[in-house]
Amino acid sequence: MSEPRQTVFVVDDDASHLSGMERLLRASGYRVECFSTARELISRLSNPAFGCIITDLKMPEMDGVELQQALAHSENPLPIVFLTGHGDIRTSVTAMRGGAEDFLVKTAPAEELLAAVDRALARDRREREDRARRRELRARFGMLTGREREVLGHVLRGRLNKQIASDLGIAERSVKRHRTSLMRKLEADSVAELVQLAVEADLVQLAVEAELN
Repeated sequence: MSEPRQTVFVVDDDASHLSGMERLLRASGYRVECFSTARELISRLSNPAFGCIITDLKMPEMDGVELQQALAHSENPLPIVFLTGHGDIRTSVTAMRGGAEDFLVKTAPAEELLAAVDRALARDRREREDRARRRELRARFGMLTGREREVLGHVLRGRLNKQIASDLGIAERSVKRHRTSLMRKLEADSVAELVQLAVEADLVQLAVEAELN
């Protein structure tokens, strides 16, 4: 399958600056879409999109930080580069803690901006691959029965089959059967691999749930 083409989405309520950014990015070989408000961009991103965002900070209705926060809770949290004429230390710290790729002033050299865009696009590819990997792993975990999930939780805690059988009040041979089944469904060959898969899928709480039950 071919790599989907990435787009640089630019948001700025200053029409002249927006036009200038579009010319610069297109001349540099990027695919570009421009928006005068953050809400217009959010509406566009309701459809699948790949790439990154360059956004102004101070905008009416929804500012850049509010846009960042909205996207962070969406299914498509594209990397963001802030480009603003109204930056301050507190806001830049908030933006970077929120996961911004960079925080630049509008007078920054074009080379600096384009370098930030390249980093953001590379990050988009990595994070998209990571999300696809998590979805695939969670689909595997979703195939487990309730009892298999219980056994898995105990296995992740390092419990032996005899201990798991005692904890769950079932026969040791049943534990072995469930363990064999869950290992097959998760395509794992060892406990160490099970732990790694659970970490990758963000499902390490299985061990905690098993301990509490």
